[in-house]
Amino acid sequence: MTSALTLPSGGPLASSRPEAPTGSQPLPFELDHLLALRVPGLIATRRHLHSHPELSGEEFETAALVHRELSLAGLKPRLLPKGNGVICDIDGRPDGPVIALRADIDALPLDDPKDVPYRSTVEGVCHACGHDVHTSVMLGVGMLLAQLADIGQLDGRVRLIFQPAEEILPCGSLEVIEAGGLEDVVQIFALHCDPNLPVGKVGLRVGPITAAADNVTVRLTGPGGHTARPHLTVDLVDALGRLVTEVPTLISRRVPANSGLLLVFGHASAGTRYNVIPSEACAAGTLRVMDRDTWDEAPKIVAQVVRDVLAPTGATVDLEYLRGRPPVTNDAGAIGVLTAATAAALGPDGIAETPQSMGGEDFSWYLEHVPGALARLGVGRSGPNVDLHRASFDVDERAIEAGVRLMVQTALRALAAAR
Repeated sequence: MTSALTLPSGGPLASSRPEAPTGSQPLPFELDHLLALRVPGLIATRRHLHSHPELSGEEFETAALVHRELSLAGLKPRLLPKGNGVICDIDGRPDGPVIALRADIDALPLDDPKDVPYRSTVEGVCHACGHDVHTSVMLGVGMLLAQLADIGQLDGRVRLIFQPAEEILPCGSLEVIEAGGLEDVVQIFALHCDPNLPVGKVGLRVGPITAAADNVTVRLTGPGGHTARPHLTVDLVDALGRLVTEVPTLISRRVPANSGLLLVFGHASAGTRYNVIPSEACAAGTLRVMDRDTWDEAPKIVAQVVRDVLAPTGATVDLEYLRGRPPVTNDAGAIGVLTAATAAALGPDGIAETPQSMGGEDFSWYLEHVPGALARLGVGRSGPNVDLHRASFDVDERAIEAGVRLMVQTALRALAAAR
């Protein structure tokens, strides 16, 4: 594998570094100088990861890169049992608290159409959600905090979590938890790229910041038959049409309107011939909901409505409801830490309010065990922004330095507050 710190040829690394934001504070113990030296390498790392993406569950080379770079910084990272993720403790004062910082490392099954030197070299795989940025930021944080630990200025332990499989079910966060990733942790924090915010802005919110997200698959079967005689069989195409048009509307009538329940089918298939009623049909989609109580009730509601809608058709129904992730619900105390850290790292003007998203994030499973918070890191480029999960998604790379500053300040403030 090419060294993660080998600068890709062609194209500038990033826009010129901006002046320190008004009201921001320097990092302690002259870490600003070290960060300035590290930024070109971190950008090169991000570009290398973007060029060599790996799908969820297959992040073995990415994990090896992370393991190598942390080891070069004098740390002792350990691979997850499958070898596709990394946990690394930065040991400071032994009687201090443990704070965790999480970055996800997987990519999406999309082609990369961008005309850039760091375009994906892996057909059908692309970092279209910014996880390459998350990984690079956390590597930078590890390098700086390791320096503080070396000089005895880290007030506890900081655990870096480089998590696989955020984009699929079952979630990679559950693997991390099972591997002891939250052992002794008192608070956990994460960043997620937000192309709707410019560099230097951080979106913060107390309470739910994402939605719950589950997968729903409905398979229909029947005897099949001739389109001339639908009365002698079960018309699965008609049944499939009722499923995808009626069920989403009806389930929304079973819950409070402000729960934001949304079922959207992304796949529907039935038959191959114009004059043959098929014997199989299938639809699959995602159910998203904004509050935890409704999420708890959603499987029962969906099952009942699907049965009610399809009963008159005579189709045999097999419903697979795969629980995904609850909403990410930010703890007020953790948001207080992030707010102070943002003001210190980027100035008071860096703090931005952010709405609850209908997107899902498996960081929520960590918050089922310990308090914490997810922040949105501004990565917006000049000109029209491209949304997450679109293959042409890209970032303003100055966000990497901003993210490192923010997470270093967050770790230090969280340690101080938890003493």
